[in-house]
Amino acid sequence: MVRSSYGEPVPYPLDNALFQWEEGARRLRELSRSRREARAANRAVGAILDELRRRIGPTFTAQQLAELYAGGTDWALEAARRAAPMEAVDLDTEAIVDGAFHLYLRGAKDYSGGRVIPVDD
Repeated sequence: MVRSSYGEPVPYPLDNALFQWEEGARRLRELSRSRREARAANRAVGAILDELRRRIGPTFTAQQLAELYAGGTDWALEAARRAAPMEAVDLDTEAIVDGAFHLYLRGAKDYSGGRVIPVDD
């Protein structure tokens, strides 16, 4: 949760997260132009997806994923760096992380057809 100026928790703005993740996914697609970069990016994204499965599990909402994202993504960068030598090919680490979150978003119980939909809990 993000804190308001009064110290009260407020949900991380889902629209902000969706925008960042979509932009990351777009930049991630651009990396696929080079085979070497694409291989490294795919390994890094796979490691982040594995870590997301451990951290949030298979049943989650888009807002829960946004809250995890808001809490910081150093762990995702670390997982990506362990899986692929990104420095060797000068990969866009922000695109790797945001693109991975975008891919994982597809599994959210309230995400369908490229948008968040209301779901009964």
